[in-house]
Amino acid sequence: MINLFDAGFTKVKFRPDLPNKMEPIMTNHSTRCLAFLFSCIILSSFLFGQKDSNRELRRLNAKIDRIRVQVDSLELDNQILLPELMSAFKQAVKSKTQQDSITLVILKRINTLSNKISVLENQSNYMDSTALEIFNKLLLVENKIVTLTNSYNEMAMLKSGEPISDEPKFNSAQYKQTYMKSLGHFQNQEFDEAIIGFDELVSADATNSLADNSQYWLAECFYSQKKFKRAIAEFEKVFTYAGTDKDDDAQLKIGLSFQSMGNIAKARAEFQRMIDYFPGSEYYPKAKESLKQLSIN
Repeated sequence: MINLFDAGFTKVKFRPDLPNKMEPIMTNHSTRCLAFLFSCIILSSFLFGQKDSNRELRRLNAKIDRIRVQVDSLELDNQILLPELMSAFKQAVKSKTQQDSITLVILKRINTLSNKISVLENQSNYMDSTALEIFNKLLLVENKIVTLTNSYNEMAMLKSGEPISDEPKFNSAQYKQTYMKSLGHFQNQEFDEAIIGFDELVSADATNSLADNSQYWLAECFYSQKKFKRAIAEFEKVFTYAGTDKDDDAQLKIGLSFQSMGNIAKARAEFQRMIDYFPGSEYYPKAKESLKQLSIN
């Protein structure tokens, strides 16, 4: 570019005699040179800019190629690993299903065993309650047998003229006649008539030798009617008679009355009192056996 500029100036001839004509020629030539110089600068800038763009484009293409390689590698890994992962997942699901199935079977068996245990417990409780009920019924039967035996023994003693206790003090004939009649009502299970007779005897003369027996049989009538609360009250009155031989009988029947009412704690206490206070009684073994049965149940 400088050479061309210089070449343009070498063609100009300076003529001293033509100063006014030289100035326009120089101005036009300089303008053309400046325009050419500006064009060259713009062209160079464009060429340099295009070179930088090509370099950036090549860099981006290389980066894209690297990313494609990575994508291809990932696709290859997926093709290899995906079937293995799917197989492992299916196996895990299958194993979980099997475990759930086994757990369900175990829970069903546990539930079945629990139901069987409940049934057995109910049967055991029913058998225990049935055994206790049978035992109570046997006691009632046995007591009735003993009671009837005692009543017949007393009746036989009265008919034979043997004294039951001390010599009567007041209206002995009438007292004895009413007593025998009331005892007969009891033996025939005519308890209401027996209650009227024995209650009349107790109220008429509490000092009579048959008064404690009358009180005892009065309590036995209520016991036979299963009026256990009233029977307990009447049995307890037997202890108010001095020198009575019916105290151990009454004590045993109090325990049996509480047992029949279902008051096991009181029944135990009364049987224990029988054992403690009447060790020589004929009913001592019976009280011990009853206490033992209540302790087992």
